[in-house]
Amino acid sequence: MTQLTISEARKGFLSLPARLARAPERALTITRHGEPVMAVMSADLFESIIEMLDILGDAEGTAALRESIEDLKRGRLVDHAAVGRRLGL
Repeated sequence: MTQLTISEARKGFLSLPARLARAPERALTITRHGEPVMAVMSADLFESIIEMLDILGDAEGTAALRESIEDLKRGRLVDHAAVGRRLGL
């Protein structure tokens, strides 16, 4: 993960969104005296993480996610046309 000191982050604060767009890791670590103290990420990444935490914190959501992953692994898939037929579209 790309690291910046607090001083570097403060000096380049307005350029952080563009820098995040170029960072392959999608987040920057901010350090103080060489130790990580915070991370900076895009709002989209933050919202994705919060959404995933909400799903993982919900027993039913976690069970559905695990079931979906298992379906993918076993090739139990339904194509778009079949879904449309099931929904009467």
